[in-house]
Amino acid sequence: MAAAPFRPEQYERYRRHLSLPEFGAEGQQRLLSGSVLLIGAGGLGCPLAQYLAAAGVGRIGLVDFDTVELSNLQRQVLYGTADLGRPKVEVARDRIAAMNPDVEVVTSRERVTSDNALALFEDWDVVVDGTDNFPTRYLSNDACVLLGKPTVYGAILRFEGQASTFDARRGPCYRCLFPEPPPPGSVPSCAEGGVLGVLPGIVAMIQATETVKLLTGMGDPLIGRFLHYDALAMRFDEFRFQKDPACPVCGERPTVTELIDYEGFCGIPQGQTEEALKELSAAETKARLDEPGERLLIDVREKDEWERARIEGAQLVPLSEFEGRVGELADWKDKEVIVHCHHGGRSARACQILEAAGFQDVTNVTGGIDAWSLTVDESVPRY
Repeated sequence: MAAAPFRPEQYERYRRHLSLPEFGAEGQQRLLSGSVLLIGAGGLGCPLAQYLAAAGVGRIGLVDFDTVELSNLQRQVLYGTADLGRPKVEVARDRIAAMNPDVEVVTSRERVTSDNALALFEDWDVVVDGTDNFPTRYLSNDACVLLGKPTVYGAILRFEGQASTFDARRGPCYRCLFPEPPPPGSVPSCAEGGVLGVLPGIVAMIQATETVKLLTGMGDPLIGRFLHYDALAMRFDEFRFQKDPACPVCGERPTVTELIDYEGFCGIPQGQTEEALKELSAAETKARLDEPGERLLIDVREKDEWERARIEGAQLVPLSEFEGRVGELADWKDKEVIVHCHHGGRSARACQILEAAGFQDVTNVTGGIDAWSLTVDESVPRY
């Protein structure tokens, strides 16, 4: 069936695209009939949604479970002060609708999990990963490989960004480049490590460009190429990589033929068989610290985080130095030790190190100091 002719207002809206000989009416029609699922409506998802909507992508999906917080506004450019507390997908939907009436926006206010990923992804031409955690990245990759869909990848931290396009039908996947996740807590989140406010926009523009190329069939996508951006040096570096024949999901003899437990895959060091860590909520930790008895509270965040906010009485032993300083804690091997970080990931890794060193009573604080600020002591600054 032939594509519907452009309406007069569409000719005017997309005139700069139509004027490109390599793009023209056919390219614009492909965008209007195309569909893109954005995983995450944060720093990357906001500019992605704006530029893809402005370009005329006909159907855009937004998957995000979060609400707008004040700390988002330094880089998440779809939101304003009046949106605080509102679900991100609802605000983004309203902004996109105001930008371009040609675009249908489909929202899902939920986390992407092994239970829902295949159903969420199956009706979309391209999946764009704008997440900030390793379990979802591996999950998104594996789901797209199983469904035969391309994934446009982006990641940001501090002053650096990364981008690539993965399509197992034409080249390598995310696992070919990163076969194993980093140890838990070894890579800080943007909340922990910080991020330059303009950085997500630059990486998202690369992702948006890749998405438009995939939908229209133009150009040479970043398949088998990994782009690294250093904002302080204003330098882009490109690294080439190949499909791994032994890749467990897209290789010659795949062993991952269905979605797995990605929290477990990314959160437990390979070969570890010990029972799950003991955990306390922030409120339970406060109650425990108030009880009579001797116990040690360890903070494994970095020194700059400690200077921004701290829990009174905690001892700072940054995770980056932790394994080399375990000997300093030897007097506590048979006593109660409670460990916290910003959100609970790095402290979980520290607890594992302590248990491996023979410490008998180690507990992780779920939610970390951020949960402490929210539920125990609001005078402790959040960051």
